[in-house]
Formats: sequence, C-alpha cells, structure tokens
Amino acid sequence: MDKTEEIHTPENENAHKTYKPVERIWTARLVISSFFGALGSSYLYGYNLSVVNAPSSYVKAFYNQTWIERYDHPIEAGSLTILWSVTVSIFAVGGLFGAVGVHLLVKYVGRKGTLLLNNAFAVIASLLLALGELAGSFEMLILGRFIIGIDSGIALSALPMYLGEISPKQIRGSIGQFNSIFICVGVFTGQVLGLPELLGQESHWNFLFGFIMLPALVQLFVLPFLPESPRYLLMEKQDSIGAKKAFQAFLGKDDVSEEMDEVHAELRAQNTLQLISIMGLFRDRSVRWQIITVIVTMACYQLCGLNAIWFYTNSILKEAGFANELIPYITLSTGGIETLAAVLSGLVIERVGRRQLLIAGFGAMTVCYGVLTIFLNFQSTVSWMPYLSFTSILAVIASFCIGPGGIPFILTGELFEQSYRPAAFMIAGTVNWLSNFAVGLFFPFIQEAFGNYCFLAFAIICLGGAIYLYIILPETKNKTFVEISQCFSKINKVSFCSPAEEEMQCIPAVKMMEKEEQTGTLNEDGKNGIETESSF
Repeated sequence: MDKTEEIHTPENENAHKTYKPVERIWTARLVISSFFGALGSSYLYGYNLSVVNAPSSYVKAFYNQTWIERYDHPIEAGSLTILWSVTVSIFAVGGLFGAVGVHLLVKYVGRKGTLLLNNAFAVIASLLLALGELAGSFEMLILGRFIIGIDSGIALSALPMYLGEISPKQIRGSIGQFNSIFICVGVFTGQVLGLPELLGQESHWNFLFGFIMLPALVQLFVLPFLPESPRYLLMEKQDSIGAKKAFQAFLGKDDVSEEMDEVHAELRAQNTLQLISIMGLFRDRSVRWQIITVIVTMACYQLCGLNAIWFYTNSILKEAGFANELIPYITLSTGGIETLAAVLSGLVIERVGRRQLLIAGFGAMTVCYGVLTIFLNFQSTVSWMPYLSFTSILAVIASFCIGPGGIPFILTGELFEQSYRPAAFMIAGTVNWLSNFAVGLFFPFIQEAFGNYCFLAFAIICLGGAIYLYIILPETKNKTFVEISQCFSKINKVSFCSPAEEEMQCIPAVKMMEKEEQTGTLNEDGKNGIETESSF
C-alpha cells in the first residue's frame, strides 16, 4: 500500500507526464514530413500573396505594350486598372475552386496524394506566368494566377488535414503551425526576391513567377518517400498494416498499439464509416457549434484586415510618408516580423493553448488598429508620426501571426472527427477564399470612403471575433478528437456520449478502472472523476 501511494503522488505523476513527451514525440520523420509538406503548399500560398507587389509596374507596362501591338493604341487607364485588378483578385477565385474540390481529392487519393497531385497545378501556373511575356499574352498571366489560386486553395485544406492527422496530440498545435510559418516564410521570400537588386527588375520579373516551380518540384520528388496519414489509411481505407507502419515511421517506435487503439476508439465513436457530405454536416446537430466556430474564426482570419495591409503595403507606406526608393526595403521588416511571430507561436502554442492565443491575438489587433488610426490622423502635422504609424502596422502583423495567423487551420482539423473533416475543411476553405476576395475587392472603396478611419472596421471585426471565441471556444490542446467533440456536447444540446461512444470508452477503460479500484481513487459513482476541460 505504501508503495502504491508513493507511485500516485502528484510529484511523481507530473514527473512522468513531463518525461514521456520529451523522449518519444518529436521524430525526424515527423519533422521532415511537415517541412516538405509545407514547402510545396503553404509556402507557395504565402509567396504568391506578396510576389505581385514588386513587379506591378512592369506587368502593367507589359499589358500596355501588348495592347498597342494588338490594337495600335495604348490601353485606357480604366481598362488597365481592371486588367490588373482581375490579375490580382482571380487568385482568390482560383482558391475558392480549389477549396471546393479538395473534399473529393482527399477522399480518393488521400492527404499525401492530394499534396502530390497539387504540384501539377503549381508547375502549370509557373510556366504560364513565366512565359506570358515571351508569348505576348497577358491572358496567360491571368490564367496562371487562377491556376496557382487553385493550387493554394487545395493546399490550405489538404496540408492542415495531413499535419493534424500525422502528429501526436501533445504536439499537434506545434506541428500544425508549420502551415503558418511557411506562409510567412513564403511572403518574406517574395519580398526579398522582388528587390531591385535581385528579380524586381523590368528584365527579370518573369523569373519571379518561374520560381514557383522550384518548391513544387522539390515536394514532388521528396513526398513520395514519406508516409501517408495513418488515420486516413486505417479509418477510410481500412488498411491496418499500412496505418501501423505509418505510425511507426512518424513516432519512431515499434510499439504503436496505444495509437492504433486511439484511432479504433474514434472509429467506434463515429455514427458512420462514410464521409459526411456538406449538407449532412450542416444538418448534424452534434457539430452545429463546431461549424459556426470554424466559419466565424476563418472569416475573422481574412476580414481582420491583414491581407488589406499586404495587398496595399506600398500605398500605406507612401501615405505614411516614406520615400519610394526605401519602401521595398522597409517592407522586408514586415515579412521578418511576421515570420518571427509565427515561429514564436509554434513554440508556445502547446503551453499557452489555442484559445488563449486566438483571443489575445484578435484583442491585440483591435488595440493596434485603434492606435494606428490615431497616428494616421496626426502624421500630416507631426514629422515623426509616420514612424509610429509603421510601428503600429508591425504590431498588427505580429499580433495576427502569433495567434489568428495559423490556428484557424489547426482548429478546423481538431474540432471534427475523421468522417466530418473533409467537409469541414471544404466549408472553412470556402469561407476563407470568399472573405479573401471580399477584402481585395472592397477595401479600396472603404479606404476611399473613410480615409484614415478605414481600419476601425477591421478593429470591430477583431473585437467581435475575440468576444465570440472567449464565450464559445473550449481549449483543445492535448485532447483527442473524441474528447474535443465531447467538449461541445453541452452547447450543442446533445448527450455527452452516444451508445457507440460509451462502448468506445468502456473497453479501453477496464484496466484503468481495475487499477483505480485498488488504489481507492474512484468516487462514489464508480467513475474516475476526471472532467473534460471546457469553457462551458
């Protein structure tokens, strides 16, 4: 008895919990799969967000020259603006198409297979964008932007799904942040290569778009040698041998019975083995608030205004009073801050939690937008005020990247069990790209109508998002997918456990209950008294 009591002291339990993750969870195969998975996916999305800024004047000149060669007169200023706006915004239209189609791709070719297939879109888009000038066709550039948008739409759904399913629950957030980190690195790379000393020249701007092919080819050659999602193999393909090998590869150990049991438990907890359709997801009462949460979070991700800053960085800096020749170099600091903040978020997410980082990020953005509005209104009267305006912009970017920048994609994968996940990512992707398109389309009009007060609209959205998440969202760190679903049972007004879930819980728990009976840790009802963490 003394020996048993000594084993169950809080100190020893804490020591055991601390020891286990450090020894076994992070493996080379897991990191390599996350790295190369993100390199040809989210990295390209980030790169294509920023790469159009530097060569914009040269691309417009090419459009005008092509128009003269075809019609013997220069293009009208309004028509040129429309062509350029279509070139920029059609990226989001392509993203929407990709997000809608990803549901079928991940079902039939798998998570890894979808990432591999997606490289074809990147290669084709790169060729169209790089060779459009040589062919004298601005239509090729527009088509190339549309196709690379499809690539990004697929990537931003398939990659978070893949990362969430290959990672242990203890580091699922950190692995998921590879998506956000590589978006930021991609943005920064586009800014660096767009400098006048590199590819941001009239004679080299097409190489900026040709660069898109390189990460895609690297992923195409490396990813086939890395494992598929073990959850996909076991739950959707019923390939237990392949799933076991994938778990062994990702976790770096031979005994993966615990992980296999967890997936089998989730499989038994589901009402159906078939993938749920979009309409089925909306009709299912047990996931109602998960859907609402994903829609709100993903809408705030785009409507919080960061893409408005990326799309119109140069004009914002000009209005802030910076010289034109300095703007490309000043812009580098925004990409650097974004990357550092994303890395910091990946380091602390398993300690702080998703919920806290999201609320803090949106809350800080609200404050920064308010301060930025004040500075913008006084910068014409105070000589040093533009520097404070730019500092506020950096603070907005850092606040976004440390929380809202990557966590919405992680949450989409965590809030739903396997059969719901593809449909959930399709909904999240659709909201993401529609919101992206709306910001690019309407922000110039908002800026023209409200002037320096335009960012207050984004502040209101950020504040609303923070309040919603504070009230609704439970913490999801270090929880299984079944446990996360159970956290929403109260607000969804459904029973805590379905019959299938009760069966799932009873079978693995027999040995644990026998041990607890011996040590006297059961309560009066015969339950272990452990409560699922929730904000409800």
